[in-house]
Amino acid sequence: MVNHGMVLSALGAVTDPELHYDIVTLNMVRNIAIQGGEVTVDVALTVAGCPLHQRIEQDVTQAVEKLPGVSSVQVRLDVMNDEERRNAFARAFQKSQGQKASAPEAQRPPGREGNLWSPMLGESSETVVLGIASGKGGVGKSTVTANLAVALERLGFRVGVMDMDIYGYSQGRMLGAHGQARANQEQKIIPWNAQGVHVVSMGMFVPDNQAVVWRGPMLGKMMQQFFTDVAWPELDYLLIDLPPGTGDVALDVAQRLPKASLVIVTTPQVVAREVAMRTADVAQRAQQRVLGIIENMSYIPMGGGERMEVFGRGGGEELSKQLDVPLLGQIPLESSVREGGDRGTPVLLSAPDSEAAITFLQVAQKIHAAAHA
Repeated sequence: MVNHGMVLSALGAVTDPELHYDIVTLNMVRNIAIQGGEVTVDVALTVAGCPLHQRIEQDVTQAVEKLPGVSSVQVRLDVMNDEERRNAFARAFQKSQGQKASAPEAQRPPGREGNLWSPMLGESSETVVLGIASGKGGVGKSTVTANLAVALERLGFRVGVMDMDIYGYSQGRMLGAHGQARANQEQKIIPWNAQGVHVVSMGMFVPDNQAVVWRGPMLGKMMQQFFTDVAWPELDYLLIDLPPGTGDVALDVAQRLPKASLVIVTTPQVVAREVAMRTADVAQRAQQRVLGIIENMSYIPMGGGERMEVFGRGGGEELSKQLDVPLLGQIPLESSVREGGDRGTPVLLSAPDSEAAITFLQVAQKIHAAAHA
């Protein structure tokens, strides 16, 4: 006669087609009922309307009907609640990192294990945590992050960069860092050290140019790993390169990192300003401090004090007035900025006398003053 253990063992060979781990490990199997040779399996999908539900149902049926003594298989589909879904994604992430899947959060003893916690986030920590955000892609947010990190380091501060733009990770390229992740004796990830800046990025874990295909809860888990499982040294500043917009990562930073302030990057054009305003609105709703605005690609220096304003004028200034925060600087559009990023040598190092490099240093000084005001 078929029994519960036999069915559960067979289901261990069925994988979720999106998370790529077996449905038993992911706690997707809710119940197994056996009556004679008739087996009923209740499976909880990670999301309602899962487009691959038919494949899961088919795979479960085929796995169970192979067992001796099984005459029929019925698969009943349900949907996970928010907590179950978070635990499933967490377990998939742990498996992807070669870790033993831990117990669901609801079964853990109370404490810091289930929270996004790090010494640098504590009240007594002097580390300034800055999220570098933008309303839309293409405004140069990651370029600004890399150059601000180098500028702060040149001013004598200990600086780290957390590349949370998971789908568009680029800090390794722009800061000249490369190589797979390495761990210390405590099994914590050793950050890259590039241009005097400590960097952690998704580029440490995936082959060059490989896409990262994750859904929201996995991104939040990655941020937690970057805080708790990285051997960060003592830092004066930690810059977090956020993905554009108001998605899961931006919400996690706003809700779970109350200590973090935000610097918003925009271009002069109206469209970029309006979209950036939405990012600021999320921060304000979460009572997160917006430190100031950086207007990137503001103008092309033409010599003799003349400027070509390719993307219009006044977007950054107008946004700063709307939010009642300072306009920290207007970064000129110079080819040396792009060339430095492509080579992994930011403009402060490759062209230190350029107008862009000088402006980045001035912005870094203003950020330091504002962060400690």
